[in-house]
Amino acid sequence: MRGAIIGGTGFYEAGDLLRTETVKTPYGTVEVEVIRHQESEIAFLNRHGKGHSVPPHKVNYQANLKALEMLGIRHVLAGTAVGSCNPDFQTGDLVLLTDLIDNTRGRSLTFFDGGPEGVRHFDMSDPYCHNLRELMGKTAEGHPPGFKGEGIYCCSEGPRFETATEVRMIRQWGADVVGMTNVPEAQLAKELGICYAAVSVVVNMATGMEDGAVDLEYGDGVIRDAMQCLRLILKDTLLQPLDQNQCGCSDALIPL
Repeated sequence: MRGAIIGGTGFYEAGDLLRTETVKTPYGTVEVEVIRHQESEIAFLNRHGKGHSVPPHKVNYQANLKALEMLGIRHVLAGTAVGSCNPDFQTGDLVLLTDLIDNTRGRSLTFFDGGPEGVRHFDMSDPYCHNLRELMGKTAEGHPPGFKGEGIYCCSEGPRFETATEVRMIRQWGADVVGMTNVPEAQLAKELGICYAAVSVVVNMATGMEDGAVDLEYGDGVIRDAMQCLRLILKDTLLQPLDQNQCGCSDALIPL
């Protein structure tokens, strides 16, 4: 398979289904769809499950990433639905993620928790593979409007939205968008030596960025078009030559 796509809220399918792989991992069983795109096979994983049945704080991130590794996947692209803390990013914009802030609590954040795998530390200076980001940037040029810009992602625990005060704090930290799923997904991929990159679709302005309550309209034409553009960018990116020779993703674990 060329690589894998992980879909989030509003991104529940990626193309023509060829088959479903059932992968039994030490962390749980995962159903991974295999789709066809221009004669290539791509794995697709819906992180929230069928019917959006799994909330963000209960997604089995360890099982999901381990299942992709067991299928031989070395490159993963992810889509996330986010609220914008940056007035430059409006509803329907696509934001290429460059860094992250972890504001979660209580999640299983590592494969190396002192059990059979022992304890290890790993480098996060490039949480989103710069090679994949560069490939996505070039691919997006052929799918207008493409990316509105690059941004920093803050991951909240969920499932509730943030308060206006929390959003002000998150903006002071330097984040541009806020979501609920990229941690620990990005760091688990790093632990497994997988190249991982993500793009956020702005589906609402974060609390306090506009008057009134947060308004979610996933069926809105602007968001629907943005999701379709994102699907094409991710799938076409995985058709490009992929290797791990020009990044440090496969060697992120720090020797003890």
